[in-house]
Amino acid sequence: MVIELSSSPSTAIVVTDASIKNDIATSISYMHTHNRPIAKTVHHTVHVISTEAKLFAIRCSINQASNHNNISKIIIATDSIYEAKRIFDPSSHSFQAHLVAILAELCSFFLQHQNNSIEFWECPSHLNWSLHKAVNKETKAFNPILLFLSKTSWDFSKKRESDDILNAWKMTFQALDLKGKQFLDLLNDDNNIIVLQLTPSGCSMDMGEE
Repeated sequence: MVIELSSSPSTAIVVTDASIKNDIATSISYMHTHNRPIAKTVHHTVHVISTEAKLFAIRCSINQASNHNNISKIIIATDSIYEAKRIFDPSSHSFQAHLVAILAELCSFFLQHQNNSIEFWECPSHLNWSLHKAVNKETKAFNPILLFLSKTSWDFSKKRESDDILNAWKMTFQALDLKGKQFLDLLNDDNNIIVLQLTPSGCSMDMGEE
C-alpha cells in the first residue's frame, strides 16, 4: 500500500520525527513521492519540550507538502499521533501558535482543489518501518552545540521548575534520617518549620519564630 501511494505523482508521504538532546530539539521531515525522497527539512531549537518539537516537525512537513506543485494528497507518518491530534483541539493551550500556522496551511491547501486531502498515519518507533526508522535515527544522531542565547518556552520553564523541585526533594530525602516515617516539613514565609501542636481544645499551629 505504501509503495502504491508513494508511486503516485499526486501523493506526498511525509515522515516526521523529533528528539531532544542537551535541551536542543532536532525536528526532521522527509517528503517522498514517485517512490523516492524529494525534499528534507531539518530544524534545531532550544529550550522547548518534546510536544513543541514534534508539533513543529508536523508543521514543517505540512508546509513542505502543501506548497509542492501537483500534490493533492498529503500523508503525514509520525510516531507522535497524540501531538497530531492537538492540531484539531479547539481548547485553549500553549501550542496554539503552531496550530494557527498549521491550520492556515491546510486551509490554503484545501481551497486549491475540492479533492485535496490529508491523512495522519501512526507509526510507532518499535515497528521499525524503514522510512521512519531512517528519520528517527537521524534526529538522534545530531549533536549540535548551543552558541547563542535563546528564549525559553513557557512549557519548558514549567518542566524545568518541576524537575528542579523533584531533584531537590530527592536530595533532601536521601540526606534525612526520617525516611519511611511518612514525614513532610512545611515551612512558613521565613523558612521556619510549621509545627502542629495538640492542645486540650484541639490543634494549633506553631508557625515558628518571628
